[in-house]
Amino acid sequence: MRFTIRREELLKGLMIASRAVASKVAVPVLANLKVELNERGLFITGSNYDLTIRTFIPYKQDELEIIRNFKEGATLINSKIIVEIARKMGCEEITLDVIDSTIATISGGGSEYKLNCIKPEEYPDLDLDSSGTKLTLRKDQFDAIVAQTSFAASTKEQRPILTAMNLEAANGLLVATATDSARLARKEIEIDRGIDFVANVPAKMMVEVDHLMEGVESVDIAFSDKKALFSLGRTVIATRLVAGDYPNTRGILPRITNYSLEVNASDLSKAIERANILSIDRENVVDLAMSEDGVEISAKSSQVGSAVEKIELFKFDGQQLKISFNSEFVLAAVRALGSDDVTFLFVGEMKPFVVKNNADPSVIQIVTPVRTY
Repeated sequence: MRFTIRREELLKGLMIASRAVASKVAVPVLANLKVELNERGLFITGSNYDLTIRTFIPYKQDELEIIRNFKEGATLINSKIIVEIARKMGCEEITLDVIDSTIATISGGGSEYKLNCIKPEEYPDLDLDSSGTKLTLRKDQFDAIVAQTSFAASTKEQRPILTAMNLEAANGLLVATATDSARLARKEIEIDRGIDFVANVPAKMMVEVDHLMEGVESVDIAFSDKKALFSLGRTVIATRLVAGDYPNTRGILPRITNYSLEVNASDLSKAIERANILSIDRENVVDLAMSEDGVEISAKSSQVGSAVEKIELFKFDGQQLKISFNSEFVLAAVRALGSDDVTFLFVGEMKPFVVKNNADPSVIQIVTPVRTY
């Protein structure tokens, strides 16, 4: 295999595919990227089994020649090293020449590297088949799903199912849900009728796909029994689904609430952040006291002192109520709504409460209070 390629295009492709290569690999061959040149162009693949990314660089884009002086073939090259080489070489073009599938010469601009490489047959067979139930989402729809739900998924592996984002499509509606059992985020998107599926996609993989959507208008998704495959522009991303039944979260949303608080999102967030400075003893727990006469955010530390923040502009309905919560959970929920004003709906002191934007019923955030006595 041999080719000369524009350095910018090669570096972009290498960096995209290398996102799937784990820093520590159980299978040594997966520390490599598969670089394959065929009649269509250059394919670069990285994988850690759970996540596979394959990106494509054409010979030409419009009238711009990207790859020239080529001979088809394939090889495996250490991901970390080739990315660093491509990043630091100070030239417009890079030439890669593979000899006997074991030595790769990388040259350009007066620099030359000789790297040991591996025969492509050593790379595992990867399932990048796009069969299954298919769905297309616009970039703004996918962005909204990720931004408004993914943060609520668990990052702990004790309950793997909670690290997933549950995607359920039925009756012209796609519902995305994420929960770590202490909070929940749900987003609804209207889709074409006739698309029905349930899939538990790792939340961190949804975030990864979203990061790679720069410059593309939509993503095509194919769901099969064990994987989800995302096609965006020149890149294909496959991820394993999380096995198991997702918790039934339908009954978490309270049907009847006894208290409501409407406040400016920015005012509330700043008050929580200031009070949170003194929540040292209770790990980001602050108190919210509400009545028709006033709304206060407070925190205290037996070692340092206490803080009280008063909210001047608010609308409160109900009897006097005091509730404690994890400030980071509420701040994340408020940010996810992306609105100027937010509404809190409460059932009681120790019941999960709702955080929502009255102008956008498609997204709901739920937070469980913290017991402080």
